[in-house]
Amino acid sequence: MVDPVLALRAALPADADGVLKLAAQSMFDTFARTAMGMMVVDRNHRIVWISDGYKRFLPALGHEESDFVGRRVEEVVPNTLMAQVIDSGQPILVDLLTNQAGTFLVSRLPLRDAAGEVIGALGLVLLDHPESTMQPLMTKFTRLQRELDDARQQLAAQRRPKYTVASFIGASPAAMEVKRQARRVAQTDSTVLLLGETGTGKELLAHGIHAASARAARPFVGVNIAAVPDSLLEAEFFGVAPGAYTGADRKGRDGKFKIADGGTLFLDEIGDMPLALQAKLLRVLQEQEVEPLGSNQVQRVDVRIIAATSRELPAMVAAGGFRADLYYRLNVLPIRLPTLRERIADLEALVEALAEDIARRSGLPHKSLSPDALDLLARQAWPGNIRELRNVLEQATLMTDELLLTAAHFKGLAGVASSVSEAVVATAAKVDDAVPPVARAEAPPDTPSIKPLSQAIAELEAQSIRAALAATGGNKLAASRLLGISRATLYEKLPLIEAQT
Repeated sequence: MVDPVLALRAALPADADGVLKLAAQSMFDTFARTAMGMMVVDRNHRIVWISDGYKRFLPALGHEESDFVGRRVEEVVPNTLMAQVIDSGQPILVDLLTNQAGTFLVSRLPLRDAAGEVIGALGLVLLDHPESTMQPLMTKFTRLQRELDDARQQLAAQRRPKYTVASFIGASPAAMEVKRQARRVAQTDSTVLLLGETGTGKELLAHGIHAASARAARPFVGVNIAAVPDSLLEAEFFGVAPGAYTGADRKGRDGKFKIADGGTLFLDEIGDMPLALQAKLLRVLQEQEVEPLGSNQVQRVDVRIIAATSRELPAMVAAGGFRADLYYRLNVLPIRLPTLRERIADLEALVEALAEDIARRSGLPHKSLSPDALDLLARQAWPGNIRELRNVLEQATLMTDELLLTAAHFKGLAGVASSVSEAVVATAAKVDDAVPPVARAEAPPDTPSIKPLSQAIAELEAQSIRAALAATGGNKLAASRLLGISRATLYEKLPLIEAQT
């Protein structure tokens, strides 16, 4: 079989270069006659020539030929990709260009010298107003563009911080100090560790720190470590390379570090992170590099870390449940959030804000609290803090049509909410009953038979937790449910209980 390329070369006369030049000139002339418009741009992106056909687009672009030719193409033709073709050397054979002059079907080709170096580009307007002659394609293009824009807006809205530092409600000294510290750490890129009981507002404050930082326009990405199965955490953090394992997405998947690149990554319940993954997290924090599962390619990331926990990390470090080196890496800028018990002065402001939000979400009228209701709530211990307060307010709001909530609306609910208070009262009663009446009246303050209240409470807590663990066969999640406390609170108390054993 004859090679067509060899046959073509054999048919060329001795002056092959001359024939090729004539062919190029002929092709250029053909393009100039048949295309709706054509331009040539040099390697510096400057327009050096336009066809007569192209001149009719100049008025809509706001230019005349005298102030168009000689200018950089990106300055006078909005949305053009001619500069990209010159810089990359790659043609764009078919594309849609939209600007104030209209919508056009265009083609862009790089121009090279004898040595193969790019010396400019040729742009052709193949068709103007393609919406009339290519209606199905244009309709599909418009729909896809609209869907893409909507998806980008939704994603941007999801990644924006939901709260500011001012969203941390309260004017008590404890609340004001937390807000002062949050604004201060927001000015740095160092790692922040938020400490405090469940329901104290750690995630809200993390949003606020990000919103007050120089990264506010970049993504805020949160991961609740306690809510993700251990087997999936590594993929969740670092991503998955294409085809890393059977059933994996063929295109791969970015991890949370990559998604948060340039922004902030919030690691909630960091105390629940498995030991095996703690070493990998430490390396990412030190090197700012991630390696997706199934890949040997290291990806650079620029991420600010805010971690949070309701557990006592120093006790976990001492017990071997948390790496000391990771703890020191996280504990750069610690902020301890006060419990609701420590800032009861903020209760009224919190109740007002929560009541407004409950009314907005439920569609019910806003309900106010009477002084006796506020007084009743102020006497509770609130082991679940603001989250528990909201739960009680929501129950009371939904269970009555009255616009003024009094103490009577909360008494049954507040009894449930004050489990810690009841435990204190019960323990005090047991200690009181253990001492004879005469001894209570006559015994001096240092009588050995009377234990300090804090010690008595600690012993009763330890006894209850041991009994719950025994009843559930050591299942900590089931034990925490039996005790009416969170799993994080149970883990927090275990080292102290073991120390008493």
